[in-house]
This record gives sequence, structure tokens and C-alpha cells, in this order.
Amino acid sequence: MITIKRLARMATVTVIAGTVGGAAVLAAQAMAARARSYAKPDMRLAMRSSVGAVGKPPMRLVLLGDATALGVGVDQVADTVGGQLAALLAEGTAGRRVELSSVAVAGSRSADLATQVARALVGPAPDVAVILVGTNDVTHLGRGSDAAEHLGSACRRLHGAGIPVVVGTCPDFGALRAFAPPLRQLLGWRSRSVARQQATAAGAAGAVVVDLAARTGAVFRADAGTLCHDGFHPSADGYRVWAHALLPAVEEAASVRGFLH
Repeated sequence: MITIKRLARMATVTVIAGTVGGAAVLAAQAMAARARSYAKPDMRLAMRSSVGAVGKPPMRLVLLGDATALGVGVDQVADTVGGQLAALLAEGTAGRRVELSSVAVAGSRSADLATQVARALVGPAPDVAVILVGTNDVTHLGRGSDAAEHLGSACRRLHGAGIPVVVGTCPDFGALRAFAPPLRQLLGWRSRSVARQQATAAGAAGAVVVDLAARTGAVFRADAGTLCHDGFHPSADGYRVWAHALLPAVEEAASVRGFLH
């Protein structure tokens, strides 16, 4: 008969073996994810562009953040989240022209936003700023509270300059096919944690917050076509989904500056 003491010893061994085995699986999956070929940044995506009626007063829209704000995963500005947002705004603003620019840098974390804010404030002030950041904070395993603090600081600086800010929080990593389970689920949990802290910090700093995971995660999970070939960055379809999710908040922010009337 197995004694209580032996059962306890077996349970301990099983837990240790499961933990070690699980850690080995996660380590192997992380190495495989790191070795994947990912879409490369194209600096042409950062070019300024004008969308909408010629000769009308411009609405200046600037994107800040990481590769998703830049539009990595697509080949032309019109397919980026900024380009698609600009098109939607131009269609719905009684003939307004949208002047689109981006100071986003692929690979950026929230700590890098201070430099981007400084760049965004050079020259004519933007009418609306959209920040998309957080993916690299998740993959680099930094403290979510630190990332949220940097994001809040960026929002306060822009808000202090009289610029309405829209923040799209960290997307749903549970939908990213670049990672195999269980790493995908672990990163999904972490991305949701980062997104919650972002929402709190950005909201407290006066930004309009859009929960991208809640608004669009189900679509990305159901449709592989929302991601580009690397299974990590959005495709043109994925950026379109985000643009529609962000649009009401951007329109709300634009109305503060006297647009969309």
C-alpha cells in the first residue's frame, strides 16, 4: 500500500518534473519564435501623406509607437493603420483633408515614447495623436507598471501641449500564430495584464483609451488573414480592423479640436 508520505513524495516529484518539463517546452518555443523570419520595417511607411479633398483645412494626425503604429507587415502607407484611419476620417469629415505623419519606430518600447513625442512636437502641432505600443514590452518581459508609467508620461506631455491623444492598448497575443501553445497562452495572459495597466495610466493622463484586445481579439483569433506572413504583425486586413476600432475614439478626439462638425 502506498503510504501518505510516499504519495507526498511522488506528488512533489511530479510537480518538479512538470515544472522543469514545462519550462523546457517554453524555452524551446521561445527559441523557435526568435528564429522565425519576421516582416521588416520599411521607412517609406513613415513618409508624410495627405488624404482627402485638396484645398480644405487640414487635420493633422500623427502616429506614435512601435512597428504596428508604423505599419510593418504591409507595403504601402494606405494599408497601414494610420493610412486607413486617415481614409476613414477623410470620408467622414465633410471633405476635410487629413495630413498623416508617423514618428513610430519598429522595435520601440514604451520607454522610447519620450523621444517620439519630442519629434511629434517639432513644427505644426498635430491635431490628434494616436499611440500604439506595448508589444515589445510584452516580448522583452519588462515590468508592465514601468511601461504604463512611460505611456502615461507621453500622454500627459501631449495633452499638456493641447493635443488630444488616443491610445490603442496592447493587442491580444493569444491570437498571434507566430507563437505555439502554451507560449501563446502565456504571452496572451501577459499582454492582457500590460493592456490593463496601460488603460489605467493613459486614462489617468487624459487619453481616450481603446482596448484593442477586447475590440478586435476575437476577429484576429478567427481569421488568420488578419496577420501578415510572419504570423505576428497585422496584414492590411488586420490594420483595417484596428482602424475601424480606433475610429470612434479618434473622431471624439478630433471633435475637441473643432473637426467633424
